Amino acid sequence: MNRIIYKLWQDVPKKYAYQLWQNPDVAKYIHKNGMFSDDEVEDRVFVENQQFDEHGVQYFPIFINEDADEVFIGVAGLRPTTENGVFEFGIHLLPEFWHQGFASEAGQHILNWGFNDLGAQEIRAGHNPNNQASKKMLTRLGFNYVFDQYYAPTGLNHPTYSITFDNYKNN
Repeated sequence: MNRIIYKLWQDVPKKYAYQLWQNPDVAKYIHKNGMFSDDEVEDRVFVENQQFDEHGVQYFPIFINEDADEVFIGVAGLRPTTENGVFEFGIHLLPEFWHQGFASEAGQHILNWGFNDLGAQEIRAGHNPNNQASKKMLTRLGFNYVFDQYYAPTGLNHPTYSITFDNYKNN
């Protein structure tokens, strides 16, 4: 049984976006100022909804069932790229859910969905160079390191990884 429930941003309160992206332990890995402003959180939710409307993908809000209550734990999903059949993969979890297997579980679901349902040919991911847990999770999921790439939101060169459909199905 899956522990994780996926929803759409249009169906959940925006308070979850603020809870996640204004958490300093999360934001330090994805924002150069270490914090998203209220306007940036609003913009991010708008873009997630727009990506779903236009491409059928987003970083979905994810929840776990805990004592019959749904508990928000973060986001997991895909973003479109300018290349046909290529998506960007991402997971952001609240710190209290780190190191409990949720990232790997969500990641496996997202890869299955991307390759088997969306017909992705390649899925790419990057991580803040200071976040070694993300590196381990991506490697466990079968991603291979490709190169370091400048990521403007953090102002850092991020290790970038890729997994192709052929590598995924043989993994």
